[in-house]
Amino acid sequence: MRYPIYRPRRMRKTERFRRAIRETKLSTDDIVMPLFVCPGERVREEIPSMPGNFRLSVDELVSEVRQIDALGIPAVILFGIPERKDSVGSEAYSPEGIVQRAVRAIKSEKLGVIVITDVCLCEYTDHGHCGVVRRTGEAFTVDNDATLDLLAKTAVSHVEAGADMVAPSDMMDGRVGAIRTALDEAGYEDVPIMAYSAKYCSAFYGPFRDAADSAAQFGDRSSYQMDPANADEAMREIALDIEEGADIIMVKPALSYLDIIYRAKQEFGVPVATYCVSGEFAMVKAAAQRGWIDEKRVVMEMLTSMKRAGADIILTYWAKDVCGWLAERS
Repeated sequence: MRYPIYRPRRMRKTERFRRAIRETKLSTDDIVMPLFVCPGERVREEIPSMPGNFRLSVDELVSEVRQIDALGIPAVILFGIPERKDSVGSEAYSPEGIVQRAVRAIKSEKLGVIVITDVCLCEYTDHGHCGVVRRTGEAFTVDNDATLDLLAKTAVSHVEAGADMVAPSDMMDGRVGAIRTALDEAGYEDVPIMAYSAKYCSAFYGPFRDAADSAAQFGDRSSYQMDPANADEAMREIALDIEEGADIIMVKPALSYLDIIYRAKQEFGVPVATYCVSGEFAMVKAAAQRGWIDEKRVVMEMLTSMKRAGADIILTYWAKDVCGWLAERS
């Protein structure tokens, strides 16, 4: 019986062989850790739907970032939970806002970690939407252009506090250009923007809404976040953000949008980030806690698939775990 000359199994017979020809390699350098900062002191409140993740007061956040930096994780992204909310999210751009105080505290430690800040209003508004809302009876709209000014103010206030990068996640039209202009005019031409360029109106955000206390009090976000059915539209959104000055573009969520990640990388060739979101985290955690799946293997397979699709940067709540799992491999 004749056998083919090429037999792929020859190179799969041991882990060393498999590692030698592995096409996609996940690294600690690819990972960003999301963190939630809240008012108070010595607050370390576990998020019920996101086991192992916490709402942290500024003092506890600094301690957490020290650990993250020591692990070699290159960056964190901060989400703020303010002391008070109002209709225009004024705590988002207050010089003494929770994120601004957190950034200053982290930077005072002289750590090497990159500090990224989420730029959005949903955590800071009393209605939970990502911008200024105009209501007429039961109907409402988000005022796009009025929101741009507030997002730009927020971004500048974060950078003034010491943020290394800003990440607008609101999905308002033109916000990258508005933020880029505001940063440049304030003398921060070298501060990059990581834009949530293709952010879908997804059912996978539920646990995050609880963690950040940012659920919409009426309606939903489908009038400004993307329809999950659309792919070509995502390419148009990404192209606009790049034209307006985005340095990194993001696809969110990750697992259900690997095709969008792939297309973005192929079509634009710019650095691509993706966010392995709270719902993706929670469903794996829940199944693992019941003994139905092997958490480590599932997570590493998921994150590798994101990297294989074209993601250069992965925001994940498993960041610290991944560092340990990668160390076990080496």
